[in-house]
Amino acid sequence: MKMSKAKREALIGYMLVLPWIIGFLLFMAYPLFFSLYMSFNKVAITPYGIETTYLGWSNYKDAFLTDPEFMQKLLLFVKSTAVMIPIVIVFSLFVALLINQPIRGRQFFRAIFFLPVVITSGEVVQELFAQGAATIPLMDESGVIAYLENHLPTAWSDPLVDIIKRFILILWYSGVQILIFLAALQKVNTQVYEAAAIDGASPWVIFWKITLPEIKPFILVNLIYTTVDLFTNTSSDVIKLIQDNMFQVGTGFGYSSALAWIFFAVILAVLLIVAWFFRNREKTAYAGSGR
Repeated sequence: MKMSKAKREALIGYMLVLPWIIGFLLFMAYPLFFSLYMSFNKVAITPYGIETTYLGWSNYKDAFLTDPEFMQKLLLFVKSTAVMIPIVIVFSLFVALLINQPIRGRQFFRAIFFLPVVITSGEVVQELFAQGAATIPLMDESGVIAYLENHLPTAWSDPLVDIIKRFILILWYSGVQILIFLAALQKVNTQVYEAAAIDGASPWVIFWKITLPEIKPFILVNLIYTTVDLFTNTSSDVIKLIQDNMFQVGTGFGYSSALAWIFFAVILAVLLIVAWFFRNREKTAYAGSGR
């Protein structure tokens, strides 16, 4: 029996993701389930093994009601990340547009922008943060940070100051996004650009009417990737707080697991909002065009 093209392509897709599915079931499924189980218990590490005492939702209640440090750091991180994501996307698209031009040595520039993704491991980033290499010295020397802290409400000044202190991360963690946008730009048919130029369209009009609509799916991919990348970054104060609670006598693995699952729920909610908003705007655009 001859297999149809659609079934053959589906089978190829399943075969490609099968190693990941097997790896997830073998190495990640049980630890995830066990961490969820620990989040409802008080966990003690003894010479005889792991002892758990069921607490119900107590760890989650403590995280929201009795741990102001966690909620403060979580809200601050979400606010600063919500501002950082569009900055990273716009910066990546801008750089991709520049190095996609027919200039001499563009392969070298592509390597330069991707190099930090390769060399900046967790320990390297932490050391750079410790030495103050992630911020812009001019901002601090010119008094911009002090002005923001003194003239803006805390709800606005804290996220902005946090972004300024981590601004170099945009350069470090935009390499993958730049490559994705480069791949998107190279898939646009050059004949469309030539036809638009013949009709008298300016570069600005070509960007908004041709380039941006063509790369919309890749923008969504980069939004999702950037969200996950920023939230799971080792320099996150929330992740550091979760790690610190793992080895404290009063909290331990049970409470830190509850914090981790709350953080996971926040990440999932942000991803769903990003995907819903982007797809909703895309459908609205198509409806308005009469398609």
